Amino acid sequence: MTQHHEHAHDDHQHHDDGDHDHEHDHGPLAELVTVRDWLRYAVTRFNRSGIFCGHGVTDTFDEAAWLLLGSLALPLDRLEPFLDACIPGDERVALLDAIEQRADDRLPTAYILGEAWLGDFRFAVDPRVIVPRSFFAELLEDGLAPWIDDPASIGSALDMCTGSGCLAILMAHAFPNAEITGADLSEDALDVALQNVADYGLDNRIELVRTDVFSALDGRRYDLILSNPPYVTGEDMDALPPEYLHEPRMALAAGDDGLDIVRKLIEQGAAHLNAGGILAVEVGHNRAIVEEAFPELPFNWLSTRGGDDMVFVLRREDLPGGRD
Repeated sequence: MTQHHEHAHDDHQHHDDGDHDHEHDHGPLAELVTVRDWLRYAVTRFNRSGIFCGHGVTDTFDEAAWLLLGSLALPLDRLEPFLDACIPGDERVALLDAIEQRADDRLPTAYILGEAWLGDFRFAVDPRVIVPRSFFAELLEDGLAPWIDDPASIGSALDMCTGSGCLAILMAHAFPNAEITGADLSEDALDVALQNVADYGLDNRIELVRTDVFSALDGRRYDLILSNPPYVTGEDMDALPPEYLHEPRMALAAGDDGLDIVRKLIEQGAAHLNAGGILAVEVGHNRAIVEEAFPELPFNWLSTRGGDDMVFVLRREDLPGGRD
């Protein structure tokens, strides 16, 4: 009996050491077994931490599902079949780390997973670039109709402030005959864009150019200039949720009124558009600021499922100097 008790004591001591080293005998790593368990845990952690959902999803449940499915290399649109699947110990460690990064560090899920999605298109991302999100993803599904009658007629297009290259890649798919230029001031962003362009096999159709707006594009004209530029006002920059502070500041901030880049696009755009060409720019909630700055321009504001009046379109002939 004594010997038995000694062995029991030894075993207990051994487990105590394991508890100290790994903490696997209690807490989330031991008690959460299935995808359903971890989903519930993640949603609770996110709600209690007050995370902000602004990078492709709108609530903590979708954020948790995205993080879990992505971390487990499962299809992002097929949660239900996997809810009762058991998660092995090594995968639980990685899941807990991912949840803590999202809840405690407020790191965007796209950076944790190294990927983001616009519709059916996947893009590699990391903190060198802004997380892809744009109303243009929807507008390009039908080739910017009705502003562009025939997508096949677009021979050249510019994605100004291309970031990860996501919109340049969407444009290459929407306009099958177009040579695309993806332009950005950030060398880091262009490195990420280069990877995404290569992933889609579009090296021969998308040229990446480092430029401060149009500074390195003298003499070049396009049928379409599209831009989702930095447009956050100084006041809004000061109030951004922590998630956005992980993104490059230069991809968000655009002066006190948010129009530093938009002004250059409008004032210099005509010189870089072919006759009949179009300038399309996303400005978020800044419609009133834009119209106050350029009261003489006939802005056309587009509607999308995600919101109205976030994107304007101007024809070359309506831009300053566009009739010269």
